[in-house]
Amino acid sequence: MTKNKLSNLQIFIISVLVSTALLATTGLKFSHAFAEDDNWYLGEGVTKDTYVKYRISQFDTNNGREFTMTIYFKDQDDKGNWIAPVFVEDQGKVLNGTFILSPLDLTALGTSKIPPEMTKYRSAYAGSLQWLAAFVSKPGQSLNSASWGKIASIGGSEIKPSGHQELNIPAFKDPVDTVRVEYYKGVASNTYIKNEFPYPVMAKAYVDVTTGSAPVQYQYILLETGKGQPVMPETSLFEVTPPLKERTARGDFYVSLDWKPPIITAGNETTFTVDVTDKDQFPASQATYDLLIMDSNNTIITDLKNQSAREGTNSHNITFEQPGMVTVKIKVTSVKGIDTGIFTEQVEFQVPVK
Repeated sequence: MTKNKLSNLQIFIISVLVSTALLATTGLKFSHAFAEDDNWYLGEGVTKDTYVKYRISQFDTNNGREFTMTIYFKDQDDKGNWIAPVFVEDQGKVLNGTFILSPLDLTALGTSKIPPEMTKYRSAYAGSLQWLAAFVSKPGQSLNSASWGKIASIGGSEIKPSGHQELNIPAFKDPVDTVRVEYYKGVASNTYIKNEFPYPVMAKAYVDVTTGSAPVQYQYILLETGKGQPVMPETSLFEVTPPLKERTARGDFYVSLDWKPPIITAGNETTFTVDVTDKDQFPASQATYDLLIMDSNNTIITDLKNQSAREGTNSHNITFEQPGMVTVKIKVTSVKGIDTGIFTEQVEFQVPVK
């Protein structure tokens, strides 16, 4: 009788020991899985037949004017590269092509099939959405790492994860938990990462300057994401609310274009007002500029040279004979009597005529 009781006790102890060992092992597996999940790289979580749509502006593309880019991860080739149809919407124009994206860091490879007019948008993609590739290509880095590396720039901080932040992102119904990745040099440039999502969901970064206020190098935000092939929009006459403002290519000037009445109609006179300001957006005194307006067939409607803006502003009365999209180019030629020289300080606006 005693011997049987002792045997049962031994069985109980052995069972407890085995259970404890299993729990410990399971706990180790969960912990290891969590550590793996903490890792992130460009392209993490991407799956076939999904798409993303971003609103982007980039310093060197269209003088920083905003556009939208949709990327559809359609399939993978025999090398694992993503075959990704892409379309860009920019002021009513729609361009489309196909990026071939590396599975290591989503670089748009040289084998990508895009028309020449999309080349600048591919560059904008590389300099914005895909910019972090130099630091977090596959297999990636920890979102809790003390540092992801340092830019070759004197005086700047390391690029590093800097804590969690909850954001409202248009592509998601509910607030999103993100990790903020910061780089600081005079002003903070921030990128926000949602774990297990292939691209950052939002970012704003500034140009590295030694004097004056730093302009925005790039910024973007995720507008949509989903499964299935997205519908490509048609080219259209988009709605525009004046005034419009753009920075010239070197960033030395801003040019604004306003007009009245706010809706331009063919056959009726429209008063255009041009304002030229310096990089700190103070009026550029004694400025001169060229004004060129063309229709959608690149036929010149107005070509005015050396127009004077003594206090940085001037107006022009123009009547359009036909409806359609017109291109307005304004080239700053001098400020304070000093010629802008070999640099093309020009902006370009797309304006609808009804």
